[in-house]
Amino acid sequence: MRYRLFGRTGLRVSELFLGAMTFGEQGGVGAPLDECRRILDAYADAGGNVVDTAINYRGGASEEFLGELLSGRRDRFVLATKYTVSRDGADPNAAGNHRKNLTLSLETSLRRLRTDYLDVYWVHLWDRNTPVEETMRALDDAVRSGKVLYIGISDAPAWIVSRANTLAEWRDWSPFAGLQVPYSLLNRDIENELLPMAESFGMTVAAWSPLGGGVLSGKYTSAASDAPRRLDPGQISAHDLDVAKVVQLVADELGATPSQVALAWVRSRSRNVHPIIGARTVEQLTDNLATLDLDLPAEAARRLDESTGFGPTFPTSFIAQTSPWVFGESSRRVEDRA
Repeated sequence: MRYRLFGRTGLRVSELFLGAMTFGEQGGVGAPLDECRRILDAYADAGGNVVDTAINYRGGASEEFLGELLSGRRDRFVLATKYTVSRDGADPNAAGNHRKNLTLSLETSLRRLRTDYLDVYWVHLWDRNTPVEETMRALDDAVRSGKVLYIGISDAPAWIVSRANTLAEWRDWSPFAGLQVPYSLLNRDIENELLPMAESFGMTVAAWSPLGGGVLSGKYTSAASDAPRRLDPGQISAHDLDVAKVVQLVADELGATPSQVALAWVRSRSRNVHPIIGARTVEQLTDNLATLDLDLPAEAARRLDESTGFGPTFPTSFIAQTSPWVFGESSRRVEDRA
């Protein structure tokens, strides 16, 4: 495992993040405490140091499990959690990105996680009813209090993130250092706006669902796979299944697993991108970690790219199409800004 800097900070974070959404058995699809301990230990033994959860994962059990599992070694990890999701559906102020919910959610998470500070506190989802100024000022107050070290935002439009970080720069508040978004061969939407924006601001990108909800794991393309399946084949679109088949073919050619190939593709797209790997068993985690040893050949990456049929949308596509005549023939000899 190698390490990169978290956004434009000095915090060192591992290439792969561990997602703790599976920590807890609420809902019947998570992992029990003993298995979570094995997963966390295996991740740490591989050099991983970032654990990501949220106040609502498994009804709070994920944070509670981590509080117990990190006892005695909490400072060795970069511990991250999120707020926004409702703590009480009957209370309109128990959700959102306003100061009241931030304050109460933060205290709840700190108590469950048995710690007095968070390394990274994520806004879980854009709240259109809370002014971004209020959110950024409240987050900056949490940083200045010492209860939060760095902040990030998940699942928000690029214009909101850009406005937030510009406000932070103008007003000497803590900026978002990280962006958390879905990214996989089955969902490349962030390539239109969010990924270029994050790269421009120097933000770390935590990619959730890098296996496309498990569709790219090989469970649906290998007849030999006996792994539990959450989806029936009829629930997977023909396009997604076709992409998964190409991933399977590339994996067979490279002597790797489909999960390792799919994760390697995500990792290859940008140095800013860190896949979040989630597992219900230590065997699944070990398989995912092996992607670090996989060097994805350029030809294989090209085939995977083409299998998705993805293309940029407006305005990116329009700018690319019109640039030759807009900027003139001599523009071809101008080197892009590094």
